[in-house]
Amino acid sequence: MFEAFPIWVLVIDYILGVIMWTLIGRTGMNIFLAENSTFFFMRFFVRATNPLLRAFDFITPGFLIRPLVPLYVAWFFFLGRFYLMPWLLGYEVMGMLSFPLEGEIAQVIYQIGNKF
Repeated sequence: MFEAFPIWVLVIDYILGVIMWTLIGRTGMNIFLAENSTFFFMRFFVRATNPLLRAFDFITPGFLIRPLVPLYVAWFFFLGRFYLMPWLLGYEVMGMLSFPLEGEIAQVIYQIGNKF
């Protein structure tokens, strides 16, 4: 995986991937907890993602319910990773596992599964 892409591509993809999954995690936590919860993970998700949500306020439609806004913003990061990055870098879009971050995670899961 590391030899397929320059290091700066991996760094950008990992950063965008972590942001995307953090926003998705906040959406998942919103199902069970309120935004002002004192639970450590919820406080982390809220603090880490509020600046991003504020930055995307200008394109966030007003009809979205507040707990789904992080998922809406995560969708933009997904689009950037799935369409914009390959187009800018000139490589093919081959599906979910062509993402370096998720590809690495899938390889680790596959290796763990082969040990049993």
